Amino acid sequence: MDDEHEPSAWHTVPVTEDLVHGAIELERTEHGLLPHRLPARARAQCADPQLHLAESQPSGVRLVFRTRATVVELDTYSTRVEYRGVPPRPRGVHDLRVDGVLAAQASATGGTVVSIDPSTGATETRPGPVSTVRFDGLAPHDKRVEIWLPHNESTRLAALRTDAPVEPAASGSRRIWLHHGSSISQGSNAASPSTTWPALAASLGDVDLINLGFSGSALLDPFTARALRDTPADLISVKIGINVVNADVMRRRAFVPAVHGFLDTIREGHPTTPLLVVSPLLCPMHENTPGPGEFDTAALREGVVRFRATGDPAERAAGKLTLTVIRDELADIVARRSDPNLHYLDGRTLYGESDATELPLPDALHPDAETHRRIGDRFAAWAFADGPFAGRS
Repeated sequence: MDDEHEPSAWHTVPVTEDLVHGAIELERTEHGLLPHRLPARARAQCADPQLHLAESQPSGVRLVFRTRATVVELDTYSTRVEYRGVPPRPRGVHDLRVDGVLAAQASATGGTVVSIDPSTGATETRPGPVSTVRFDGLAPHDKRVEIWLPHNESTRLAALRTDAPVEPAASGSRRIWLHHGSSISQGSNAASPSTTWPALAASLGDVDLINLGFSGSALLDPFTARALRDTPADLISVKIGINVVNADVMRRRAFVPAVHGFLDTIREGHPTTPLLVVSPLLCPMHENTPGPGEFDTAALREGVVRFRATGDPAERAAGKLTLTVIRDELADIVARRSDPNLHYLDGRTLYGESDATELPLPDALHPDAETHRRIGDRFAAWAFADGPFAGRS
C-alpha cells in the first residue's frame, strides 16, 4: 500500500449490528464477526455441512452507513470452495454501492480454501491470512455507502477503517422483503452479490432484502420455517421445489403436508403478510425425471462442472417428485388454503422454455449472470409493479 496516498487520520469503526443489514445473527469469532442467515438454534438442529456452508455465505448481507469518507478499507477473513480437477471459480466479489449506484468492486485475496473432490466428496482445508478490501477515490460529500459481501464466500468482518466518521444508515420507510429459496436464490453463477436476482428485484422494488436462499438446502426444514416466522418482514416469498427433487428427500405423500406445515409455521408469525409461493424455474433435466441429481462425471473429466438427473421417469407413478409434479401440487396447495394474502407464481414465468433456448443453464442447473438479471427484472415487474407486493414505500 502506497503511504503517499494514505489518509492523514484513520477512523477505526467498530463493526456493530446497526451497520450490518440482511443478516439474521452475528457471531463473534477469532477472525472477526461472522454473519449468519440462520439463527444458532436452527444451525444446531442440522449437522449437514452443505447447509452450514450455505447459510454462512452472506448472500444479501451488506454493511450500510453514511459518511464523507473518500477511502474505505474492510479487513475480512473468507472461506471459499474449490472443486478438484475443475478450473477454480472467480473469487467472491464485494460490491460498493454509493447512494444506490454500483461504484466499485473488489475481491479478497486471503482466507481459507475448502477443496472438494466432486467424485468422492472428500475435503481438504487450506487456511490463509486475513486480507484487506480497499475502496478509494470516493467523493467527499455525505453519502450512503453499502458494501455487499460475497454471496458465495463465508466472510468474517475483522475491521473497518475510513478517513472520515461513520454513522449507521437507517432503512427509513422501505419495506422488508424476506425471501427463501435454493442456490439460484442465493445467487449461484451471478456476477456479484448485488446482481443476484433477488438483489436486483429488491432494488427495482425499492425494498430491503433479507435473503434466506440456501444452496442445496431449500428442503422444507422446520427450522427454516421458524426462522422465517420469527424474522420481521413486510413481504415474504418462498421458492420451493428444485432442491426437494435433486436431493430426492421425499415423495409426493410427504411433500404436500410438508408444504402445508411450512406455510402454517410462517403464518404463526406473519398471519396476514403478503406471502408468495414460487414454483421452480424451468430446469429441463428435472422436468420429468426425478432425482437425485449428481455431478456429471464425464463432464468433470473434461474439467467442466455439470449436473445430471439420475432418477427413472417411471418412478413418478410410485410418488417420486419431478418439477412438473411439484408445480401442480404447489398450485393446488395455494388454491385450497383459505388465505387471501397467499399467492402463487409459476417459476416458468421467470425462466421458461423460450429462455432455456436463448439462455440455456450453463451447468444444466443454475442460470448465468445475464439470466439472473432477466429473472430479477421479471420478478420485480410481476410482484412489485402490479402483483401482490405492489405499493411503494
